[in-house]
Amino acid sequence: MNRIRTGISGFDELIEGGLVEGSTVLVSGGTGTGKTIFGLQFLYNGASKFNESGIYVTLETRPRDLRLEARQFGWNWEEFEEKKALVIIDAASNKAGLPTSERYALRRGFDVSTLAEEINKAAEEINAKRLVIDCISSLGIRFTDSLEVRNELFRISSLLNELKITSLLISEAITPKLQSRAGVEEFITQGLISLALVQEKDSLIRELLIWKMRQTPHSMNKHQFIICKTGIELVQKKKVTAKTR
Repeated sequence: MNRIRTGISGFDELIEGGLVEGSTVLVSGGTGTGKTIFGLQFLYNGASKFNESGIYVTLETRPRDLRLEARQFGWNWEEFEEKKALVIIDAASNKAGLPTSERYALRRGFDVSTLAEEINKAAEEINAKRLVIDCISSLGIRFTDSLEVRNELFRISSLLNELKITSLLISEAITPKLQSRAGVEEFITQGLISLALVQEKDSLIRELLIWKMRQTPHSMNKHQFIICKTGIELVQKKKVTAKTR
């Protein structure tokens, strides 16, 4: 079974070396938990360390702000865009009614079908192996209708599966009791990674938990992580071994 390594320090050891190639994984969490950084790092490591091109679909953040966020960790995102190893699809400007100069963008009415067309075009042009959608909570799906959420996410997941792209779908978790916004997204994807901020005495700590990862054993423990000058790193208190499901 081929693995797609995230390159995130301490994480791949939790899932037997990396994500299953071609799988779609939900990365869920509240505000400030590091979801966007996780996605950026996954793509940048792919391009810089493993020679795997990637696409970042942004539905909420303007591309220039993503590039600035990447730069604070020493990631020269623009260098790999010039090499056609990284691509940003700008869906945020369209939703905000603003113009965009990005090569890959939604310039007409926003819907899932239009987004799928742009993803397909970019994937073919750069032979993409990785993709991040940030965030699916902004896809325009009525999250009060669980059936619509399932149907729309199934359409996206099927496209990515057809393209054989390993993908992270970023989702908000608006309450601690739900692992995603609608509470059904995790049933469509092959994996679920939850990021959280937890209050411990007078400070906050960051925690990561892998709820599921199909076709592979994975850690069932909570793991602390930090966001340092080079990105996300898991705090290794002891040797980590993968456990059976």
